[in-house]
Amino acid sequence: MAARAILGARSLSAFTGAGISVESGIPPFRGKEGLWSRYDPRVLDIEYFNANPEDCWPVIREIFYDFFGKAQPNRAHLLLAELEHGGFLKHLITQNIDDLHYRAGSRNVIEFHGNSRRLLCRACGRRYEVAEVDLRQLPPRCGCGSILKPDFVFFGEGIPRDAFARSEECAATTDVMLLIGTTGEVYPAAQIPQTAAARGALIIEINPERSAYTDRTTGLFLPLGAVEALSRIDDLLREER
Repeated sequence: MAARAILGARSLSAFTGAGISVESGIPPFRGKEGLWSRYDPRVLDIEYFNANPEDCWPVIREIFYDFFGKAQPNRAHLLLAELEHGGFLKHLITQNIDDLHYRAGSRNVIEFHGNSRRLLCRACGRRYEVAEVDLRQLPPRCGCGSILKPDFVFFGEGIPRDAFARSEECAATTDVMLLIGTTGEVYPAAQIPQTAAARGALIIEINPERSAYTDRTTGLFLPLGAVEALSRIDDLLREER
């Protein structure tokens, strides 16, 4: 049924959360095995960061550049990129900041919370690719002298307006949405699949565990990991084509 829905979709979209990257070795932030069980989440609180960048940056570098930087896109990321290149997937909205969708080859990506591949100077607005900056010298600084921060949303910051607007537009126009590896507990991102469902879209949820979406928003629930579910769907799509 999922493969037929994808083939028949007028505007297929995907909405991904931390669960899709678990199989690349990146743990979720929350839960017993989450990153916040090992690190102080204050390092991503914007007020704390502003007051203590020298304390925050070594932890940020360890998590997002030493650790996340070694992760590679898994088959689920690659299959979503293939769906895009094949003309099936029109939009991919991700809550993740790990850059794995982009590195897998997806280009129609709406990064709802920003990304870790760039650094931002909030003083002058200049953005740097991480490769341009020497992270051995902390905290990193812009050419204007101000301290850089990762170009993703910290606690206490708003969602980028463009990402929010594009996500809402997608939710208003999609007729089938793949909902992959997200619990539905982080707002305002969690509103996007809810909006899509309210406007008539079929929500195909891929998640090993039931989520806040399963009973209220989901139309078809596949209790599988992202790699297994998308691999099975890919096999069926190849048979149907």
